Amino acid sequence: MRRFFLIFIVLILCSLSCRAVVDRLVSPTETPVPAVTGQVVIPPLSGLPDTPVPQITLPPTVPGTALPTPTLQAQHDALPGTFHVRYHPDGPLFVGDQVSLEIIPGEGQEMEGQQVEVRLKETGQVLGTAGFGLYGIGRRTQATLLWIWDTASLQPGTYELVFTLQPQGTTWSETQTLLPANLAPAAQARWETVENDCCKVSFIRGSEAERDLEELLDLLDANAEEVVRLLDTDFETKIPITFLPRLVGHGGFAGQEISVSYLDRDYAGGDVEIVLMHEMVHLLDGRLENELRLQLLVEGLAVYLSGGHFKQEPLLGRSAALLPAEEGCVQAQAVISQQLRGTSQKPVCSLDRYLPLKELFDEFYFAQHEIGYLQAGALVEFMVKTWGWADFERFYRDIQSLRAPDGSERQGEPSEVVDQALQKNFNLSLNELESRFLEALEQVDLQAQWVEDVRLTVEFYDTVRRYQQLLDPSAYFLYAWLPDSQEMRERGIVADFVRRPSAPENLEIEILLVEADSALRRGDYGRVQELLEQAQAHLELAQ
Repeated sequence: MRRFFLIFIVLILCSLSCRAVVDRLVSPTETPVPAVTGQVVIPPLSGLPDTPVPQITLPPTVPGTALPTPTLQAQHDALPGTFHVRYHPDGPLFVGDQVSLEIIPGEGQEMEGQQVEVRLKETGQVLGTAGFGLYGIGRRTQATLLWIWDTASLQPGTYELVFTLQPQGTTWSETQTLLPANLAPAAQARWETVENDCCKVSFIRGSEAERDLEELLDLLDANAEEVVRLLDTDFETKIPITFLPRLVGHGGFAGQEISVSYLDRDYAGGDVEIVLMHEMVHLLDGRLENELRLQLLVEGLAVYLSGGHFKQEPLLGRSAALLPAEEGCVQAQAVISQQLRGTSQKPVCSLDRYLPLKELFDEFYFAQHEIGYLQAGALVEFMVKTWGWADFERFYRDIQSLRAPDGSERQGEPSEVVDQALQKNFNLSLNELESRFLEALEQVDLQAQWVEDVRLTVEFYDTVRRYQQLLDPSAYFLYAWLPDSQEMRERGIVADFVRRPSAPENLEIEILLVEADSALRRGDYGRVQELLEQAQAHLELAQ
């Protein structure tokens, strides 16, 4: 794989030379905890990355062929009345790229009924037109033009793109430079697909997934067998899985196929077997009969059956860390320190970060991510322990739309929908369920280790997402750039996944996050705090 990235790594090294580089509870008669299946040997983390449109015939002036040193550039929202254009692939553009655009209006602009046309000034040729709509989990207003500019026949040089709003008529232009094709990172990278018992697996040649393919295929078979057993059904057809050599979101998405980030410098951490298990649960669960799927329960089920969110973890034990602190308690950091010399007789202070279930059901993806997923998994675990798997699954598959007195479907919040299903299946309200859940959490013997681990996990992932929003926006989970992998394979496009921001500052922050994740997993909490503070200081400078 490294041979495909040689030029890129050398260039980055040149740029770096100019600066310092800094237990889960279930009824004994019900579904047991899924065992951790398969072990992938992950190599040590490295500090550097691997990392129908008309043709244009009129070449512009050819510039020099030197690849510019990458520089850190914070991504800010467009100002009112203006538009921010994001170009894909990330970083410099090269001859041969198939370029996509995201056109994001400034806050408060009304874009209903508006379209944007993009043309090349040199020829007047229209590259594409798109209307404004809602994009991503976060439902941001933007116009998305996918692979509209095929640069294969062009010469290196500067090109001016002209943007026109229709019917409004507002026009602006931006200049882009195309660098020579032979300087493009991983220019020889290609898609490959293999099959094993469970899955149809796609990856990019030269990537970490190709390097570790044998171990990954064994892990996929073991995980698929476990998910089939737990949900008592089958996939019927082979599971389509794409391994990405680039971090997108938190590392895993499931739609018609599963996409999982697999790379050495994965600054969002996460055990690959947990991520794969989580997304397999989503894929198989999504094929089973449900009228409505509520985000909290969908994600909670995947966390529960996977044994954790990003790692194996005691869901109830860690969720207890979110409760309000008791009077006279001792901070977890102090307790951990005292455990080296003696045991504190006072209770450990919890974090007071618990999210009310009504709020969490209604705005799941906009709640703090780690807290939401932890509570969701713990709630499913509590319900399975209390009523057994069979009764929980009947409830989960029986969630239906709200009905008006005349029998017609009516709109309502997810918290109203789940309240209706709880009353029907368990004869209790959402408030009563929450009271029982909180009672269970209060009975947990709170451990200082889990309090500190939860606190730092939340801080770690908040830092990851802040970094993504500022300096790696294509990876930010609410608006992640994740084009259709099947179409990318058909078109032979790899650049959207093999490139990522690689300015020295990006590398510094990502390495700090990788080290912080490693320290968190080994329980070196002081080191985690130190590394996160360093990363946050870098991000302050990038504002």
